[in-house]
Amino acid sequence: MFSLMSKRPWLIAILLSVLLGLWLFSGNVLKSRTDVDAAQPVAEKALSQVTISWQQASPVSSKQVLQGQLEAWRTVQLRAQVKATVERVDQPKGAVVTVGQLLLSLSAESRPAQLAREQAEVRQREAAVTAARRLRTEKLISANDLLKVETELANAQLMLSAAQLAMDDTRIRAPFAGVLDGRQVEQGDYVEPGQPLATLVDISKLKVSAQVPQQQVGKLKVGQQVAVELLDGEKMQGQVHFIAAAAEQGSRTFRVEVSVDNPQQLRLAGASATLRIDTGAVMGHSLSPALISLDKAGRMGVKWVNAQQQVVFTPVQLLSVNSQQAWVSGLPEKVALITLGQGFVEPGEKVLTVDAGEAR
Repeated sequence: MFSLMSKRPWLIAILLSVLLGLWLFSGNVLKSRTDVDAAQPVAEKALSQVTISWQQASPVSSKQVLQGQLEAWRTVQLRAQVKATVERVDQPKGAVVTVGQLLLSLSAESRPAQLAREQAEVRQREAAVTAARRLRTEKLISANDLLKVETELANAQLMLSAAQLAMDDTRIRAPFAGVLDGRQVEQGDYVEPGQPLATLVDISKLKVSAQVPQQQVGKLKVGQQVAVELLDGEKMQGQVHFIAAAAEQGSRTFRVEVSVDNPQQLRLAGASATLRIDTGAVMGHSLSPALISLDKAGRMGVKWVNAQQQVVFTPVQLLSVNSQQAWVSGLPEKVALITLGQGFVEPGEKVLTVDAGEAR
């Protein structure tokens, strides 16, 4: 064979050309396979598909929901003003009393005699002033002499007022109508000034106190209507009557008080209650509570698809919610909510959409 090739060199050239063609062809094949393998993941990476539902915002009543506690409208602790002995208990604990009604009687001691002496002193000084004024008109005494007896009368009147007050302090009366909610002394006890005697509460009205976050206090105003719901389901109506001007240092929340009429004198002070404060109408969307999620920052929001077919996460404010429906604000007026598949897509991701109406 080698002798044949030596005799025919053109065969060698043909053979080499064939071998070179085969080598080049195998290289192109390998390159094509490599390009196909590199492009294969891109071709296989399909866009996620989600179901959307177009939602239009509509006016909805905005309510601020707070947890609060019922308190008596007024509470006062009556204290002794004089040293004395409890002479008589005039009202039992729990009694409903009127303003000025006698609750406790303390011993008068020597106060009646002191009062009588001061009354006599005042009468005497009044007579002296009358005589001095007559003499002054006749130019028989000086102006300084008249001023002196008038000063003595004023001092006597002051002492009489103190004696009368000391007598009054032995009779403990209700400063307002209410319920005698507690009594800290019994008949025969000796008391000193400042010692607690009894506790009086006014429950003709109640107030519900709650703490409002600083981000939400701006929506509240005095006079707003409030629905109050007790733990047993009983409902009452009230209105905002106080909003603190400064936040509490620790919690950065503002104290809010709601007044509630209680004509039946129901004993509810101390009970817990849920407040729903009407803060006016806002534009909101109605959706399933299952569509509300949290982002990585812990913000509550909803996923939807924009015009570029990208997933968007928008923080929302919860207006109201129950097991079937939630009302939220913060979304665009018209929005394509992701109703199916929102848990498998992330904000910024491009998706394929199927309209929920067409999917039925």
